[in-house]
This record gives sequence, C-alpha cells and structure tokens, in this order.
Amino acid sequence: MRGQIIGKIEEGRKITDVAREFDIAHSVISRLWKSFKTTGMCSRWHGRGCVRSTTPAEDRYIVLSAKRNSRTTAQQVANQFLAASGKQIFRKTVARRLRGGGLYARRPVVCVPLTRQHRNARLQ
Repeated sequence: MRGQIIGKIEEGRKITDVAREFDIAHSVISRLWKSFKTTGMCSRWHGRGCVRSTTPAEDRYIVLSAKRNSRTTAQQVANQFLAASGKQIFRKTVARRLRGGGLYARRPVVCVPLTRQHRNARLQ
C-alpha cells in the first residue's frame, strides 16, 4: 500500500487527494512522502526491541538447573544463576526462560489419599 501511495504522488496527484482516496490522514501521507524523498525507500524500520539479558547457553543452564531440582522456585534459580555466573537476572526472566524450555508451573492435584482398604478393594 505504501508503494501505491508513493506511485500516486509521483504521478502528480495531490497529497490531499491521495489521502482521501486511501482514507488515511493527510499528515500520515505527508510523512510517508517526506521519508521517501529523503531515504528513497517507503518501507519503515522495525523496532529492535530489548536486548536479551541471557545467552542461549545461559538459558539452557537455567532450564537444566530447574530440571535437576524440580522443587526450586524461580527466585531460587535466579539466585543460583547469580552465584554461578555473577550476572543478576529477575525472577520473571527465569520464569520466561523456563517456559521457553517447556517447563510450566502447575499445581499438584488435590485428592483423597487411598487407604489399604481402598487398595484391597480395587485389587479384588
């Protein structure tokens, strides 16, 4: 669509007419045209996002340490990671890395413990 807008303006049409035709604000078309004139491209730059605080190897270490002791909390894993690498990470970061590694927090099933009588009745 950006290419079509630029094409219409290059044909000699007014920015207001192009804006009306595509049902887009006049200021958006003006900015697109101005950007195209300066850079020669009509594609926009995508954001870079936040820099990851851990490397893929460190992610594997976090998942491995959680698998070794499944009863540890994310905060405890973060503390172990700090002791091992000297790099501090947040509890939420650990939780995200564990989710990425296929580990999810689940509550244990609450059920009535079976007695010997239950077991004997089931086996007969």
